[in-house]
Amino acid sequence: MADTVLYEVSDGLATITLNRPEAMNAMNIEAKAALRDAAQEAAADAAVRAILLTAAGERAFCVGQDLKEHIGLLQAQDAGSDAGVMSTVREHYNPIVRALTGAAKPVVAAVNGVAAGAGFGFALAADYRIVADTAAFNTSFAGVALTADSGISWTLPRVVGPSRAADLLLFPRSISAQQAFEWGIANRLVPQADLRAEAEKTARSLAEGPTLAYAALKESLAYGLSHSLDEALEKEDELQTRAGASEDHRIAVRAFVNKEKPAYLGR
Repeated sequence: MADTVLYEVSDGLATITLNRPEAMNAMNIEAKAALRDAAQEAAADAAVRAILLTAAGERAFCVGQDLKEHIGLLQAQDAGSDAGVMSTVREHYNPIVRALTGAAKPVVAAVNGVAAGAGFGFALAADYRIVADTAAFNTSFAGVALTADSGISWTLPRVVGPSRAADLLLFPRSISAQQAFEWGIANRLVPQADLRAEAEKTARSLAEGPTLAYAALKESLAYGLSHSLDEALEKEDELQTRAGASEDHRIAVRAFVNKEKPAYLGR
């Protein structure tokens, strides 16, 4: 796998690290393909029980599209080349977001710096965001005369509400880590120096937890946001029946009765 994105699995935790700190982890074609492949591999691997998405350096989590490369592709297209400039949404961003949001396991994003454009979208695709107190968020799209991608038209209004989402998209600007926390974009704020350790601790705790239940919770939350109460209740019945039949449920109940720490198996 390309070194623009690092991928490692250890004790059930897959760590995906965006690794272009010199470019503020901007997404060139190589990085987008590598992130897509890593996210899909982590989502599909039964040995992976949780995913940690993070980035190298302290300045940026990801500033989205690599505009230097993008300008070259636009110029080539204007000169008659079939550069397929905007196919990157279909070929890269959509599969990345589908893999992260659809993974049957929890996804933690450790946001170490600026998250802009698609970088903001990738962070929102995670289930839980731990954010350095020096980080910032920016939708960016309208600033370069583009519309939303990387799932942000779906995730952002669900996190901050449709009115704030429209404000952030129509008037792109940086919002601080503190404001992101107040608006629910950040689940937890930590000092920059503590970010990686805290994120790994959280992700490993999830990897050791009842991952079948976590997968059902992800499915239930996504379903409930777009269905009626009656439909959501039916879905809860379906998912709870499935969870109740799992070995993990029996392990948890025995451990509770015996006042022991459960050792979940993910089945």
